[in-house]
Amino acid sequence: MTKTLSNALLTLLAAVAITACSSLDKKPAPPASVENRGISGNEMSDIDAAKSKGMAGDTGGGANALNDPKSPLATRVIYFDYDSTTIRQDFAAIVQAHATYLAANQGVSITVEGHADERGTPEYNLALGERRALAIRKQLVLLGASAGQIKTVSYGEERPIALGHDEQAYSLNRRAELIYP
Repeated sequence: MTKTLSNALLTLLAAVAITACSSLDKKPAPPASVENRGISGNEMSDIDAAKSKGMAGDTGGGANALNDPKSPLATRVIYFDYDSTTIRQDFAAIVQAHATYLAANQGVSITVEGHADERGTPEYNLALGERRALAIRKQLVLLGASAGQIKTVSYGEERPIALGHDEQAYSLNRRAELIYP
């Protein structure tokens, strides 16, 4: 009986060790689009992907507004406070602009990607990213977009934009990205 119990514990321990280390070899894929907000030149070298990108192709119906860097639609990243799903006041106008655009262009769809910083368990961060994406989706729908236009996905902590382990990096990783096809 003791030998069976020790074999079971050994097997369980090995499985936990393998599972715990399974994500260490993976390199996160770069995010599709992000916004450069208050990043110094040195920090840009670490997170050079932290720039807004426009649409790759013209889909008509206002694609120029999506590509205009002066338009609020050019901002495709909504940042969140620590452990929060509340849309910050400084991003309310951005979310409103995207909702208005989507309402006026019913043929356009969007994916909202939810992200989290590395603090917390992977499971918790995946759920937090989902809640962030759903918060953006809910607000877009309340402001006039159709629910059918909006897809949500969570990457949790798996696609950090900043690889540091300080508040600057964490604040850049607590985000939702608005991805137009």
